[in-house]
Amino acid sequence: MFDELRRTAPVHWNPESDGGSGFWSLTRHADVVAADRDQERFTSERFVNLEEVDERQAAIRRSLLETDGPRHAALRRVLQRAFTPRAVAGYATFLRGLTARTLDRALARGTFDFVAEIAADFPINVLARMLDVPDGDTGRLIDWGNRIIANTDPDYADVLLHSEESERYRDLPFRSPASLEVFEYGRELAAKRRGGEGTDLVSRLVNQTPIDGVPLSDRDFDNYFLLLVVAGNETTRHAITHAMRALIEHPEQAERLRDEPELMPVAVEEFLRWASPVYHFRRTATCDTEIGGTAIRAGDKVVLWFASANRDEEVFADPYRFDVTRAPNDHIAFGKGAHFCLGSALARLEMRIMFEELLPRLADVRLAGGIRRVRSNFVNGIKEMPVTVALA
Repeated sequence: MFDELRRTAPVHWNPESDGGSGFWSLTRHADVVAADRDQERFTSERFVNLEEVDERQAAIRRSLLETDGPRHAALRRVLQRAFTPRAVAGYATFLRGLTARTLDRALARGTFDFVAEIAADFPINVLARMLDVPDGDTGRLIDWGNRIIANTDPDYADVLLHSEESERYRDLPFRSPASLEVFEYGRELAAKRRGGEGTDLVSRLVNQTPIDGVPLSDRDFDNYFLLLVVAGNETTRHAITHAMRALIEHPEQAERLRDEPELMPVAVEEFLRWASPVYHFRRTATCDTEIGGTAIRAGDKVVLWFASANRDEEVFADPYRFDVTRAPNDHIAFGKGAHFCLGSALARLEMRIMFEELLPRLADVRLAGGIRRVRSNFVNGIKEMPVTVALA
């Protein structure tokens, strides 16, 4: 369908049957990039998901994602130094040790769920280190991320969302009661670290004033902490899982990486393009305008389909070919412009080290059963992928 839309209706109006106002779908790479870079015409402040929200809900849920302009830059800068390539490079030794322990435990099983044993376990332990939380809390962090991002998946959805009590939660980020649990957990950490000299992410949030001079409110902290828990967990684990699946289905590409490990940084970019772990982000038109030759009205929802842009034939030759040597590779898995993913350098490092350590250990790896996907229109997630491995 995305292929057809790029050819025939790259800026396409989608009506919504559930009472929503409808939205424009941008499917070409050039249009997605142009809109993502233009905060003046296409704002994030009216919400970044397809869901309809009123002004009160938008204000309550506003995180870094839903903030534009100078305030966005100020909030982003609070943690920016912790996520620079130079800063995250300092985690390389820790990451290799963590990877070795994760792989030792998983590969010894022979047959196991790659998501549960490797893809989910690895990035959440990195996040736990950066937040400086106990290793024993990683299970709760994974559970919260599942329930918040995949709240439409029956395996993860909270029962309260389908009961009369759900009205209590209508003003929560991501419409999940799990948000309350994340808020409470984050506030406990903040109380212990306020006024201290720690360099973990929580300490940075509670002890720094943004450069615009406006301190983080309690709500700002809640939503920032929740974003870290979700973004630091979900997207990297899905990208790692999709990359592994692609290597299983294209064994010649895995062999190429074993023979030429120096290709891994280039391969990581193809992993990200191929996985496109976030399907879309939504913007809202601030004025009557146009994009791709199509008129857009002020207030219209405009959806940037990253998943489609990463298969655009005009940018990627033979886009459905998985090629670990693909270069250049102008994918937009991390977005473009001011909202470019804050954790991109960390995600790249995590993926590179994971596959540098994993592939040399494997003589063979195959699917050992059906793949179960996350039911979501937001994340391209796999929740179960059983594999059988033979060690080298």
